[in-house]
Amino acid sequence: MQDSRCKIESEIDGDPPTDIVAMTFDLATRIVRLAHPLERQSDTPRTLCRQILRSGTSIGANVEEAQGAQSRADFIAKTSIAQKEARETCYWLRLLSSTKILDAMKLVPLQNDAESVNRVLAKILVTAKRVKPA
Repeated sequence: MQDSRCKIESEIDGDPPTDIVAMTFDLATRIVRLAHPLERQSDTPRTLCRQILRSGTSIGANVEEAQGAQSRADFIAKTSIAQKEARETCYWLRLLSSTKILDAMKLVPLQNDAESVNRVLAKILVTAKRVKPA
């Protein structure tokens, strides 16, 4: 079986393989740091904070679950959930930016990274669905 150092990797448009486990953990860490000050604010920022915390940390948790998948179908299911959470995280980041709850310029790097995670997960899913089991 795979050990904890195992990585799900994908190539995007000829770029070198990307470690999605590290990418999603880094994204989750940054989401937690982003959300921490929002937790102490009024109702709307606090509500949005909880939403982005749920989706932004769930991506990596589902990628970790996919690492220990019991079957190809299980891997695809868990990775699909991770991608859905990535899309949701992109939504919450856009909303935080457009409502000016957080500085839009401060959010750009995080939005770019969330989009990158979404693209990597999409590529992983395409590959996993295309590859036939031996």
